[in-house]
Amino acid sequence: MSTVTSSLNKWQRKKLCSLLNHANLSLLFKASVHGFNATTFHQKCNTQGPTVIVAYNKSGYVFGAFTSKSYAQTGQNVVDSKAFLFSFNDKEMKEDPLRVKMHGNDLQLTECEVYRVEDCEGLMEKPWRNVQWNSERRQALLSTISGWKPSVSSVKQARFLLVGPVGAGKSSFFNSINSAFKGYVSMQANTGTAGTSLTTQFRTYYIKPSNNVTHIPFILCDTMGLEDGVNTGLDVDDFATILKGHIQDKYQFNPMMPIQPDSPHFHKSPGLKDKIHCVVYVIDISKVKLLSDKTIEKFVVFRKKANQLGVPQLVLLTKVDEACPLVAEDLKNVYQSHYINQMMQEISSQLGVSLSAVVPVKNYYQELEIDHQTDILLLNAVVQMLRAAEGYFDDFYNPEERSE
Repeated sequence: MSTVTSSLNKWQRKKLCSLLNHANLSLLFKASVHGFNATTFHQKCNTQGPTVIVAYNKSGYVFGAFTSKSYAQTGQNVVDSKAFLFSFNDKEMKEDPLRVKMHGNDLQLTECEVYRVEDCEGLMEKPWRNVQWNSERRQALLSTISGWKPSVSSVKQARFLLVGPVGAGKSSFFNSINSAFKGYVSMQANTGTAGTSLTTQFRTYYIKPSNNVTHIPFILCDTMGLEDGVNTGLDVDDFATILKGHIQDKYQFNPMMPIQPDSPHFHKSPGLKDKIHCVVYVIDISKVKLLSDKTIEKFVVFRKKANQLGVPQLVLLTKVDEACPLVAEDLKNVYQSHYINQMMQEISSQLGVSLSAVVPVKNYYQELEIDHQTDILLLNAVVQMLRAAEGYFDDFYNPEERSE
């Protein structure tokens, strides 16, 4: 299944959202992926409520229209007093989009997209989770993480497994965490927007200690992305084998067949230190309402398997700045945004996890330098993972073997 990503650049998206009273845009249809045909268009876009269509032509124009009425194929004319046309031009990027049709007389389209317009509903009166956003809090989080030790002496570092759909931001999350500890934006894991998973191996990523942090008490493990198709993406059998500690670093996944015990990457006698101590489901928050039934079913199967093995689980919602314009303007709004709160509650319900196990983050993806607010969300997510892992180790706790 191809990854469906927006062709709007950050400036265009921000301006368009502003024109729509700071609404959120959820991509429903992309012609280059779904096909330039009316049947698929209506299958994807009918009965979706207010939508905005964005067209791109060879002359570099970006233009389209908003309608507050649902596409319904009734065969009747629809009156919409709220509808309007708009246009961008790459040569006039400093100007606001105009509510006029302007495409340079070039109607040969290179791309066409349809977005559902979702009301962000503004900000709550006060944050529903309390977060300190200053540099002292960032340093306190780093100290908390650096000072953490498992309660089981045989384990020196907790192992966290990242699982999620293609393009959700698993590898970007590792790069972002690595950046937070290094003090500058770093890129070690491959990232991008390929149609299928860029991660084709099981990888274990270690973060090197720095001058500010002398001990990193966790390892991040990355896998293939989840995909809808049969024999594509991470298989539940491989998932269970990873949790049990049997799969070693750099194992090349085979979607057609799970790992076999005679594989050189199969660890026949794993110890507690080799197992996964917390599963982290990574999901793009703007795609929460667009997750397919098959993807939800896979999450449910994975959740059931992790529960059977007693492995704690968290949900990491990425790209909060892209999902809500108010959060894009100020990351400190993340716990005041009605929209972010609604998406967190929705994924909590869909996957059957407690809301306290759902954590929003912003990954570094275009920045050249780190910032404290982004780091604080990222480091807070790590703290929640460590706390979840501690719950896992409690089942193995022996006061006579306390880790030193």
